[in-house]
Amino acid sequence: MNIQYIHPADQLVMFMQRIYDKGMTTTSGGNLSILDDDGNIWITPASVDKGTLTRQDIICVKPDGTTIGPHRPSSEFPFHAAVYKMRPDLKAVLHAHPPALVAFSIVRQLPDLDLIPSVRKVCQSIEIAPYDVPGSDALGEKIGACFADGGDIVMLENHGICIGAPDMFTAFQRFETLDYSANLEILAKRIGKINKLPENAYRITETTTHLKMDDFIPHSHSSEELAARRDMITFIRRSYKQGLFTATHGTYSVRLSDGSFLITPFGQDRAYLEEDDLVRVKAGMKEQGKTPSRAVGLHQKIYENSPDIHAILLAHPVHAMAFAITDAVFDPRTIPESYILLRDVKRLPYGEIYTNQDKTAKEFSLVNPAVMVNNECVIVTGNSLLQAFDRLEVMESTAHSIINSGAIGKIVHISKEEVDDLKVAFNLKD
Repeated sequence: MNIQYIHPADQLVMFMQRIYDKGMTTTSGGNLSILDDDGNIWITPASVDKGTLTRQDIICVKPDGTTIGPHRPSSEFPFHAAVYKMRPDLKAVLHAHPPALVAFSIVRQLPDLDLIPSVRKVCQSIEIAPYDVPGSDALGEKIGACFADGGDIVMLENHGICIGAPDMFTAFQRFETLDYSANLEILAKRIGKINKLPENAYRITETTTHLKMDDFIPHSHSSEELAARRDMITFIRRSYKQGLFTATHGTYSVRLSDGSFLITPFGQDRAYLEEDDLVRVKAGMKEQGKTPSRAVGLHQKIYENSPDIHAILLAHPVHAMAFAITDAVFDPRTIPESYILLRDVKRLPYGEIYTNQDKTAKEFSLVNPAVMVNNECVIVTGNSLLQAFDRLEVMESTAHSIINSGAIGKIVHISKEEVDDLKVAFNLKD
């Protein structure tokens, strides 16, 4: 989906709906705006339910200050205008009050950008603006001054977050990524010591393999391939709605019977992927005109090493990732389902999935279907897409349960003898 072809009013409705549906703002909270090529500022209205917003509700503020639309523009219009004045390169502004980022704003601290590499890639820096009355010119001046310094993300003391970007999708991507990282930091601090990355560690994950692959032209699409595309899109959308990955981070692949595989594309919004966006990879070549995920090399190595694996999911579920960024031990011997599906989850060093893919691929088998990569991701595999997705859901649910248990009492894990009984009852191989 190319949002450049979508009218500003429709973009504002589309992204506000996503923000509201994900619980990152309230009925009356938050506001979005877009500056168009004619100098008009399109902005969400004041005192209109964010959950039922339509394109007719969006207000257009002309360069001379006149407004077009049935409502008043958002009371925060002054700071939107101040941002555009200070930074002519920005064409979209997003302001919202997601609970995790509000938590940081009311203790007047900045969230860490170096817990996992994808955050620093998307959110290079963050500043904090002193508190002032919402909707006031003084607040607009304070926020505008932060943007004038060259930053694109500003935390507002006791208020929330303001993000500027060249377009609304980029603003949303920064917002969603930062909110994810804030939630991750809060959860991680409940369970152990955080092992943050050095500031430039994200560069280890940079790779151009997915850009250098030769192209091939598919001349037909089997029923098997079409079914796999359909099923992948179904699970990708479910994964996004459940918060198992964000708009542009998370990779799914499915192996086909001819040895080729389908994989998610690089950099495209997971919420709106269609079947034809998925990339087929065959004999080291990619489907012409498409760019596969940066993790395509690792997926290919795993399939080459393990003929019984037919689906691979690389994701960032927030509760499981809280273990991946701390010294806390993730032990799935909680309920039978968790152990049966996950077995003993290995932990791999940060960066190894890019720097030593042959070694990483050998970590997977039917006996060891899932790994946790420190400060990076979780990877689950299966003999089908359904089984792999089930394992991903169970890993996240198990991590969530373990974290919750800390407020109640000490966990009593399933014993070695009980694990042995499970292995016999469910024919689990060692």
